[in-house]
Amino acid sequence: MRGIEEDKDLPHLWQKPAYPVLLEALGKLKIKPPVWGAKISRSEILEQQAAVQTAHERKEALVFLSSIIKSGLPWLEDDDEREVIWEEASKRMSERCGRTAMGEIVRSWPFENDEYGSFSLTIREPPLTGDSLGLKTWGSSYALAQLLHEFASGPLAHLVRSAQKTEEVLELGSGTGLLGLAAACVWRKTVYLTDLPEIMSNLEHNASLNRPLVKERGGKVEAARLTWGGSEEDVDPRFRSGKRFELIIVADPLYDDDHPALLASAIDEQLSHNSDARVLVMVPQRDEITEGLCKTLRAELGQQTNPFICHHESIVAGEDDWGDGNNDDSQQVGFWWGILGRSS
Repeated sequence: MRGIEEDKDLPHLWQKPAYPVLLEALGKLKIKPPVWGAKISRSEILEQQAAVQTAHERKEALVFLSSIIKSGLPWLEDDDEREVIWEEASKRMSERCGRTAMGEIVRSWPFENDEYGSFSLTIREPPLTGDSLGLKTWGSSYALAQLLHEFASGPLAHLVRSAQKTEEVLELGSGTGLLGLAAACVWRKTVYLTDLPEIMSNLEHNASLNRPLVKERGGKVEAARLTWGGSEEDVDPRFRSGKRFELIIVADPLYDDDHPALLASAIDEQLSHNSDARVLVMVPQRDEITEGLCKTLRAELGQQTNPFICHHESIVAGEDDWGDGNNDDSQQVGFWWGILGRSS
């Protein structure tokens, strides 16, 4: 993306610029939200973005946006064109005020692997208002998704690659669906994306948006409601019988004190009694609170009627984005992952 200095000066409103001229100028001011991954960190992305924004954030740009928002744009005779210009100017202004002010965003998340090939998932994130943790794509989902090919050839090979491999995978707390969609693409499985009823609209949208790609890569995705500890009406009929899945995946699921017990119960309800069945969990170790929630989850899983034990675990370094700004509290944290199964 080129800076404004490299383009012609922004148009002056007193010159009554035409609709295409205004639209083009607003397009050049667009700031995209960051996407980071294995080959480039979030901090590097933000540094690159800041270099671009140095030009974009100059006084002339802010004055230009503000003048459009305040102007009646009387020389544009088409009401629809005026609305488009006002809306675009407002978006450019909100992009400079952090993630919570940005409204809806759509990001493309790239995956590159020599064995599985390259692909990108397109994920919509609605405006972050109220209790909207499930409407944001968290760094842990991408971090775990980047490791799926390693698990397929390592500790989960018996479920992903063997002659007795499972064909269905359950994701609990899918949020925007990034992890489950990646699993469907990489593992070539049918993956059920599940979350709370209020999250389902966006989750179903992202499933539909990426379904052609998933199908092309040999997988399948379905989105369905599943509330941990919820009533029967909050659980899709396909999950009410329980003990169906031999592979469950979960990323960044713990935010409240009651979540470890609820999640442990949901895992116990849905995971098969097959001795080879496994659950793959990732929990960022942001601070003492999240470390404590992770320990509590492991304790809760160990206290089920048929206790769970951890077969494999590790901590990988990653970029976390806990916060609500576009360049907010990004930091290096440890992402704990564990693969657990029933003890007998």
